[in-house]
Amino acid sequence: MPVEMATATGTATMEITVSKFELLRELTATQGVVERKTTIPILSNYLFEAGGDKLVLTATDLDLSLRTSCNAKVKKEGSCTIPARKLHDYVKLLPDADITIKLLENHWVSIRCGRSNTKMVGMARSNFPSLPVFPTAGVVKIPAQVLREMISKTGFAIANEESRYTLNGALMVLKPESITMVATDGHRLAHIERSGEKFDGVSGEMKTLIPKKAMDELKSLVDSTEAESIEFARDESTLYFRIGPRLLTSRQLTGQFPNFEAVLPKDNNKLVTVRGEELSAAIQRVAQFADERSRAVRFRLEKGELKISASSTETGESEDTIETAYNGDALTVGFNAVYLLDFLKASGNGDVRLELKDPQSAGQLRPGDSEEYKYRYIVMPMRI
Repeated sequence: MPVEMATATGTATMEITVSKFELLRELTATQGVVERKTTIPILSNYLFEAGGDKLVLTATDLDLSLRTSCNAKVKKEGSCTIPARKLHDYVKLLPDADITIKLLENHWVSIRCGRSNTKMVGMARSNFPSLPVFPTAGVVKIPAQVLREMISKTGFAIANEESRYTLNGALMVLKPESITMVATDGHRLAHIERSGEKFDGVSGEMKTLIPKKAMDELKSLVDSTEAESIEFARDESTLYFRIGPRLLTSRQLTGQFPNFEAVLPKDNNKLVTVRGEELSAAIQRVAQFADERSRAVRFRLEKGELKISASSTETGESEDTIETAYNGDALTVGFNAVYLLDFLKASGNGDVRLELKDPQSAGQLRPGDSEEYKYRYIVMPMRI
């Protein structure tokens, strides 16, 4: 090797052998974090770092990063970067055998598996952004099942509008003996609380805004883990979630989450309990005839029944009736069908309590029988 070549590329080396199954599992876990449309090319790459008997993979879009690892036979320790999407798509198509990955000159990377031999164009390791390190103090353990439940019950209510960026996340509130999660987009609000937990290291109230993309990644990581608990920590700018061997870090959202306590209905005294799947089926049928833009359906509460209807000049009109034990005053109120269906899908089968007040006030829905979690969903009414 010519001398000038050695100084140009430094002494960068790396050579490992890894099982296709293990590598693909980690590549798949990190796909959600890899930046698809980026103006910074290095963010489309993975960072591979080989040392000991491990390959550590990192993906980041600067707001969110995921670091994970798998077992590897490390012949030469070192690091390299590899185009993430292309590597994932290629490894998926390889036979189930060991893969040898080796760093070549000028950041090229060789990938061999059985009779397949490929070289990919990487980029300089030095271009890859440095990542925050998991704090040593202030770590809180959250049961994985609890976090999974909370995310699935609130994540769908997070706002998508960029302009209201403090709503582009969910608020997690940790107290010494309870955990609460709240999400809202200004039209509906999902609120879930669980008491009877014990969070060591939490005194008073610890409020954290978790961005939507971090919530989505957390959900898929928690869904695929066997870990009993998740380690959570934060510093001035970053949130850290350690899920088994994987570490998700996210930039914190700044700003004030709205005062959600103020919108929780106090005196919704018109109560009716219905089967969740029956209500969902009725709304889906009727919503076919709702106005395309507003998606509004009309709820008419009368003695012994709940009538759900919608009409539009283009498509016609539809009405479904559900028998109930309701015995109060009649009431008509409009809601966005999509918002109601989101809740019914998240709350699963079983009874649902519908708590109403008047046509101008928010409606509240709760599952009929949840002892472990206090779950409520508030929906603003619509003029119809």
